[in-house]
Amino acid sequence: MRPLIWMLVASLALLGAAHSATSDAAKRHYDRASGLFRQGDFDGAIEALKKSIEIDPRSAESYHLLGLAYFQGEKKPVEAAEALQRALTLKPDSAEVLNDLADVYLSQGKSAEAERALTRAISVAPRDEEAYLDLAKLYEARHDRAAAIRTYEALLDFRQDHRDAVFSLASLYDNQGDSLRAQALLRKLVKTHPRHADGWYLLGRIAEKANDLAEASYAYRQAIAAKPDLVDAHYNLGFIYRSQGRLADAAKEFQEVIRLRPEYAEAHMNLGVVYTSLNKLDEAERAYETAVALKPDFVEAHYNLGVFYELHRKDAAKALAQYRKYRELGGKDDRVERIVGQGGR
Repeated sequence: MRPLIWMLVASLALLGAAHSATSDAAKRHYDRASGLFRQGDFDGAIEALKKSIEIDPRSAESYHLLGLAYFQGEKKPVEAAEALQRALTLKPDSAEVLNDLADVYLSQGKSAEAERALTRAISVAPRDEEAYLDLAKLYEARHDRAAAIRTYEALLDFRQDHRDAVFSLASLYDNQGDSLRAQALLRKLVKTHPRHADGWYLLGRIAEKANDLAEASYAYRQAIAAKPDLVDAHYNLGFIYRSQGRLADAAKEFQEVIRLRPEYAEAHMNLGVVYTSLNKLDEAERAYETAVALKPDFVEAHYNLGVFYELHRKDAAKALAQYRKYRELGGKDDRVERIVGQGGR
């Protein structure tokens, strides 16, 4: 019996060695595919992964990376979904694969399938931040605010300082008119992340809507300090300065808006208003004319340019032309109606 036992042991050893060699070969192809994927050679990665899978068809990792290569590199969502589904068959509890599969479904417009994948990811990994965030944004895209709020709140239950979740939840509260809850969240956000430009900007908007101009201008300045090219913060700050009579400061903000976004017709028009108040009439005229050139259907700009020609240039013909354009575009003003009526006779 002893020789038979040794023969069996030897056979098992040979099988183990063969399996180890097979696994090593599959891993070499997988490792090569990973390197090619990182280098952006997706065709090469796909070929290497197919070889790895041919050797080891039970490798969930190879199918997962194959799905990513098809999706991110080849832009083939159908093939990507098939590979990721195969990975899940082999490794059902992979939240990472489920998240990637949800991305593929969303690219195909398959919202319900994406929702199921993300919900499943959360069930297998209850602290998977990415799944909560993607699911909340999916609900936002559907305009299901209640579900989005619940999902963001669930994420914040275990990750209170999650910047994206806090800001998105505050934005949702603001959109539904709950400015107090939005402000409370945003103040915590900027306290923890003082250079969160979007958080400061939204705080400024909320304060401006409440006519708290001091708070609004402070928030906008903080937003600009964090992100100097935040055009809307410059524009809103310029508008506040203009309303407060801080004309030189307003002009600087509108000039910065125009530097950053030369096609911003509203900024040109407001700069014209400021220059007029500063008695810089040549600069004002150029600003108004630029505004209507950039946006020919800009009703308010035609009105202001008409007033400028009438009162500051004493040019009745040019004023009348602007007032007529203003009226053609749907502008309603009794004084303009009388002027146009008299000019037409």
